[in-house]
Amino acid sequence: MDGDRTLAARTIAGLDEVDRTAWDRVANPAGAAYDPFVSYDFLRILEESGSVRPETGWRPMHVLLEDEARSGPDALLGATPMYVKGHSYGEYVFDHSWAHAYESAGGRYYPKLQTCIPFTPAPGRRFLSADRSLVPVIGGAAAEIAERAGVSSYHATFCTDEEWSALGAAGFLQRMDQQFHWENDGYASFGDFLAALSSRKRKNLKKERAAALEDGIEIDWITGSDIEERHWDAFWRFYMDTGSRKWGTPYLTRTFFSLLGERMADDVLLIFARRGERYIAGALNLIGSEALYGRNWGSTEHVPFLHFEVCYYQAIDFAIARGLKRVEAGAQGEHKLARGYAPRPTYSVHHIPNESFRDAVARYLDGERDEVAGHIEILNEYTPFKKG
Repeated sequence: MDGDRTLAARTIAGLDEVDRTAWDRVANPAGAAYDPFVSYDFLRILEESGSVRPETGWRPMHVLLEDEARSGPDALLGATPMYVKGHSYGEYVFDHSWAHAYESAGGRYYPKLQTCIPFTPAPGRRFLSADRSLVPVIGGAAAEIAERAGVSSYHATFCTDEEWSALGAAGFLQRMDQQFHWENDGYASFGDFLAALSSRKRKNLKKERAAALEDGIEIDWITGSDIEERHWDAFWRFYMDTGSRKWGTPYLTRTFFSLLGERMADDVLLIFARRGERYIAGALNLIGSEALYGRNWGSTEHVPFLHFEVCYYQAIDFAIARGLKRVEAGAQGEHKLARGYAPRPTYSVHHIPNESFRDAVARYLDGERDEVAGHIEILNEYTPFKKG
């Protein structure tokens, strides 16, 4: 019971088992910033394209929180995208050492349950409801499902600080990490952003941009109805090149990109570098109501500083043009600091039923949080902006 409501949680094996409008009503409720990654379409495309499926170690097991007094789509009050994971890849919050320790002690770490957006290190809402008082209820339901299933652990990664605090108060273990985000301080142009930098950093940045676009290289922004299959063909080549070099087997299928263009074109920005009529590099970005999210990059030709131009500087240009508050350029990369991207904390919560293992992880996280917070404080001293 919850006041005058009778709440019940259940799981589904895919987004096709829930009403699209009902999911989006709790994922992106009225008044909240629009997040494309928690939308029905994005999560469903991952499943429908075969990028997320049991064979790849990602079995959907989404949690729905419903009011038993209601029927149909109106019954859905909350949800969380959850997966049965047979490994820890594609998550960007690393727990391989936890798995090793647990299994060295005789336990079985996998499968585990994971709330996240697959292959997407973009912070945002993970416990979805217009009623934010239900965040610990949804999280508690997911943890209870983990305990009933007998798995080693339940994790929710890249959640909001609000969710992190609420679930920490409910007994979840709290973890911190960091990313680099660019913040729009009311800039009217890229020149305004440059003016906020120290003289030396401003000169270096201008040199990088000029060097990247030497040799007749031009930049195209492609979004909405302008995206065609030929653009996805080009991007697929870049994606496969990067994926094959970095992790062997790229996560996303070719079908994923076609479905993304078909169903979410207005949320997509492709930034391409072109030499004549031939694309030589490109970046995929998703557009929210407040942020531009850089996701994937690739190239078929090495050009000095072109990665910075396509992924960072052009993203800033676009964000300023659209009036977006920030650019989130993905995981890792202290090289982003010199290019105007500042360190920001990211958050995850964890539920571990085994008491002795939970205590050991809790001690580790106490020290790790202090270390991350200290590292962020130090890095903020080295941003390229004018002091004072």
